[in-house]
Amino acid sequence: MAEPLKNMYSRPLLEDLATRISAKDDHFDKVKFIEAIFSGQWESLSLKERMRKITLALGQTLPKDYRKALCILQSLGNDAQKGLFVLFPDFVEVYGLEHWEESIQALEYFTKGSTSEFAVRPFIKKDPDRMMEQMKRWATDKDEHVRRLASEGCRPRLPWGEALTDFKRDPSPVLEVLELLKKDPSKYVRKSVANNLNDLSKDHPAIVLAVANRWKGQHEYTDWIIRHGCRGLLRLDVPEAYALFNYVNSTECSHILENAHLEASANNIKIGDSVTLSWDVAIKEPVKGRIRFEYAIDFMKANGKSSRKKFLLLDRAFSEKETLTRHRMHHFADLSTRKHYPGDHTVSLLANGVTLAQTTITVTE
Repeated sequence: MAEPLKNMYSRPLLEDLATRISAKDDHFDKVKFIEAIFSGQWESLSLKERMRKITLALGQTLPKDYRKALCILQSLGNDAQKGLFVLFPDFVEVYGLEHWEESIQALEYFTKGSTSEFAVRPFIKKDPDRMMEQMKRWATDKDEHVRRLASEGCRPRLPWGEALTDFKRDPSPVLEVLELLKKDPSKYVRKSVANNLNDLSKDHPAIVLAVANRWKGQHEYTDWIIRHGCRGLLRLDVPEAYALFNYVNSTECSHILENAHLEASANNIKIGDSVTLSWDVAIKEPVKGRIRFEYAIDFMKANGKSSRKKFLLLDRAFSEKETLTRHRMHHFADLSTRKHYPGDHTVSLLANGVTLAQTTITVTE
């Protein structure tokens, strides 16, 4: 079993950090720093809770003058951030909100060795107009890490990050930043832009579709962004999204596909087991558009209701008739993002949202 991520904050790692700081600050109390971290509650704390406790320990032992403390952390260089997750940006988030210029410069610097995508969000909430102007400047920076921060930092639904509810209501400030990044040569940046669009599509699907239509064909990088940015709309079977990316419509799908079959290697399993799903379908004539094959599982929830989750099987064009016979292993083990419950789970084979075949798997504890 993999070691919990929170264990990255080991005593040797933090003692090494204390030694590095001591080399830059003669008054730094290494013993007090380590004691402040490990005294009291520690083992039960989550990754983010542990990081915040370390941040507060830095606040207790670095100079009280924020500018001096920040200068010491920056003097360590970005190599000092290895293994510390986003600790240095977190220090800026906690102690630097009233020191705008120094903090923005520090976030720009620290993001090159870690990421400031979480720490920048309180600055956006404090002064959105000022911060989004800064994001535009970052969007044109020569460093890909800084350009990525311009997009990732203003994602309305950033995982692990504080939600930006104002941008859920009005995404226009975010789109102004993304416009500057839509042809970015770095895939690292383009992936962030696509994820940002996907966030926006959950609240404003029509706006994202309009942006995608406007951007389509401008550049191969832009086309990659909009395709990945509209993935949530494709999972929701939004007809306009299917049309945008030249997918066969549902009526044609029903006409050209035949002999669809879906079978599970076991129909009665326990939580933690794995099942092989075997599926067959015949494409009886060439098609001009793409077909997106997925399987969906209606997972049983604690309240007895079901919740559907889709999984991609195959997505391509078919220039000639063809018979597909494929297999996919699915694990019914609990994850941090999904807990399994006993009950009947309907499994469906889909093509562009059209149900082709189904089977049922009964899950027990």
